[in-house]
Amino acid sequence: MRTLIRHVLASTTPCEGVTVQGWVRTRRDAKGFSFVEINDGSCLACLQVVVDASVPGAGQLHDFTTGASVSVQGDLVASPAAGQRWELRAQRVELVGKADASFPLQKKGHTLEFLRTIAHLRPRSNLFGAVFRTRSRLAHAVHQFFQERDFIHVHTPIITASDCEGAGEMFRVTTLKGNVDGDPATDFFGRRTYLTVSGQLEAETFACALSNVYTFGPTFRAENSNTARHAAEFWMIEPEMAFCDLAGDMDLAEAFVQAMARHTLEHCAEDLTLFERFVDKEVRKRLAFVVERPFQRVPYAEAVAILQRSGKAFEFPVEPGANLQSEHERYLTEEHFKSPVTVFNYPRTIKPFYMRLNDDGATVTAMDVLVPGIGEVIGGSQREERLEQLLDNMKFQKLDPKDYWWYLDLRRYGTVPHAGFGLGFERLLMFLTGVGNIRDVIPFARTPGSAEF
Repeated sequence: MRTLIRHVLASTTPCEGVTVQGWVRTRRDAKGFSFVEINDGSCLACLQVVVDASVPGAGQLHDFTTGASVSVQGDLVASPAAGQRWELRAQRVELVGKADASFPLQKKGHTLEFLRTIAHLRPRSNLFGAVFRTRSRLAHAVHQFFQERDFIHVHTPIITASDCEGAGEMFRVTTLKGNVDGDPATDFFGRRTYLTVSGQLEAETFACALSNVYTFGPTFRAENSNTARHAAEFWMIEPEMAFCDLAGDMDLAEAFVQAMARHTLEHCAEDLTLFERFVDKEVRKRLAFVVERPFQRVPYAEAVAILQRSGKAFEFPVEPGANLQSEHERYLTEEHFKSPVTVFNYPRTIKPFYMRLNDDGATVTAMDVLVPGIGEVIGGSQREERLEQLLDNMKFQKLDPKDYWWYLDLRRYGTVPHAGFGLGFERLLMFLTGVGNIRDVIPFARTPGSAEF
């Protein structure tokens, strides 16, 4: 029975007859025996295997090159070498799959740009092994957070006819050939359909029946932005709560961010150490900062005033009525408040139709959660539950109510105040790992001009 190297290295006692399987990182030969370092991806650390030239299979050692896959059976014993507790004294070795001299991940430094060109192999590197182990653990933590609070997980559709954000940056889905702008009634679904940019509208329908729900799935945005923060395909987490106002929405969002930071500190310590050494030396300190400090809450108008009074020369000027830029958000968290910040009550003109209009008629119950190092990590709002006001919002945004008849029905049949938020899972991972490019926290990045793997 195969044992993961993670469990082998965590052993408290020596053990006979251990079988490990993985990929060779390095091999060093001495007179009559060899030292082989093996990693199976279960943890950052490698296991050193000592192979005597007389053991069965040792005749293949010349093919135990970097990248080759191997199987080893032996006895786990205390290691005399500094810096490692255990080593495996091989009783039998087997070459499973060769790796020839062209294997690109030799033991040397590689740039992130180069590793993106070999996305099929980069998970074998230390950095990306750590990134994707962290991604897996945090995906589990997301479900754990909501399940412990009695939220129900809902799978929302990937193909949709509704543009939730109203920006029009959607990928068309069609089976029409030639004239794709022909009669939509002849298309596969009988209408124009697109890849979803959000599961929010569908999640609202379930919140208005099951109270507290959340989605966690892929979303798509045809935004031609080749930046370190944008991807065409990404995963979104979107909770929705019935009988909830903006204050309750902010409470949940802030608790979520703190819970994810705490989980990373407690359950990803080994990989976090690698991020701290090679990616961002401040990442652990920043996570502790978010866990330990209460969030400050500030209305948008006050946040703009603070930025204008700061005297700081921002790359993008601060303009009332415009969205805050990342540099503005980071100033608020890192320099002014010196804490995580939630900004709320944004101008109506820069927010989608579904956000609840405040009594002033100029702002909506929107909120953004800001954290140091990255800026906005969560955006949310109380939704507009009043039918006439929602129709007015649609008119204001030049949307056709006929396209949202089912969404409007929620306001006709037992409407309730409800609220929710959304966050990109990759943006969250960038914050938690310190990795600066979204392409490096998703296994196979989809960006403008790139869908190779």
